[in-house]
Amino acid sequence: MSAPDALFDLAVNRAANTLRGLRPADRAAALAEWHARTRFARRVPLPDIEARLETRPDGAWHWAGGPGGAWQPGKARFP
Repeated sequence: MSAPDALFDLAVNRAANTLRGLRPADRAAALAEWHARTRFARRVPLPDIEARLETRPDGAWHWAGGPGGAWQPGKARFP
């Protein structure tokens, strides 16, 4: 399953925003639930999203560049 880079970026950034907003006790369960109920996110494998979230720096950062991308400072142009 291969998602376009923009969709990959959106999934990673939305997952990061969701976790930041919820601050769940069980981060893995909350992320799995979000992934299961978010239609577009299901096109991006959950382990790929989790791997990017593990490397997210503190502060305002967004993912850009698809699977081979990196965390960029500031907010994403498209939330």
